[in-house]
Amino acid sequence: MIRDYCKYYSDLKRGLDELEGSIPTAVSKFQNLKQISLKDGTLTLKTKELIALGIAISIGSTSCIALHVNDALIAGVKTSEILETIEVAIFMGGESSLLYGCEALEALNQFMVLEQ
Repeated sequence: MIRDYCKYYSDLKRGLDELEGSIPTAVSKFQNLKQISLKDGTLTLKTKELIALGIAISIGSTSCIALHVNDALIAGVKTSEILETIEVAIFMGGESSLLYGCEALEALNQFMVLEQ
C-alpha cells in the first residue's frame, strides 16, 4: 500500500496540535527539546535532520519518516543526501530498515513533487 505522505504529514501535524491542546506542558517541553536539539551547532540542522531520518528508518517509525523527510527537505537537504542516509540506515538496521527505506523513498518522491 502506498501512503499519501503529504496528507499523512498534515494529519500528523494536526494530531500534534490537538495533543498539545490536551497536554500542553508535556508537548511544549518536548517541542523545546526538539528546538534545542535541532539548533545549528557543530552539526548543522541539515545533518541533524538526516540523523533523525536514519534513526526513524532504523526503528521503523513511519510517522517520524514522514516528518523528517519533509523537514529535511525544508532544511535544504538534497535528494542524494537522503538516499545516502537511507543506505546507512539499511546497513545499520538490516532487512526491516530496507523496508522502511522504501517508505522513506516514497515519502521523498511525494514531497519532491510538491516542491516542483
